[in-house]
Amino acid sequence: MASLARVGISRCLLGENVRYDGGHKLDRVLVETLGPLVEWVPVCPEVEVGLGTPREPMRLVGDLHEPRLITINTVVDHTDAMNRFAQQRVRELEALNLSGFIFKSASPSCGISGVPLVSARGIETPDGVGLFARAFMEHFPLMPVEEESRLHDPQSMKDFLERVLAYRQSRNQV
Repeated sequence: MASLARVGISRCLLGENVRYDGGHKLDRVLVETLGPLVEWVPVCPEVEVGLGTPREPMRLVGDLHEPRLITINTVVDHTDAMNRFAQQRVRELEALNLSGFIFKSASPSCGISGVPLVSARGIETPDGVGLFARAFMEHFPLMPVEEESRLHDPQSMKDFLERVLAYRQSRNQV
């Protein structure tokens, strides 16, 4: 019997209490629909980099191409630690032969688009990309990635699963 395709996923989407507020963002649609079809590989960059739960919320600040990951109240910069972690973690994930990844939308570490970014002038735009997601997509430019919010559309979910299976097959991981 063939093994299931491995798909990385933001841990909070599986119902784990790893978010900044100590909560989760359990996504029943993903868990119930895709869960039986894939093997999840949960990742929470913020917890895995050593930040506690709960923790101070963070946001992306500064330049679009090299944003900083800064806590909102105490203005602690976690950018370098997150970037070092991300580079190490993507190499670890490479060894697991992932065939796709589902990221938490709007997250300063995991959002793949539309993440709030505060410019040097203090103006917020939806142009950011989470630091871990950026490193992941640069390391795996051909791997299917999606945010959970888009996968609530049945056609988008079907398309994502087809891309995951095609990617897996292209790498002879059946």
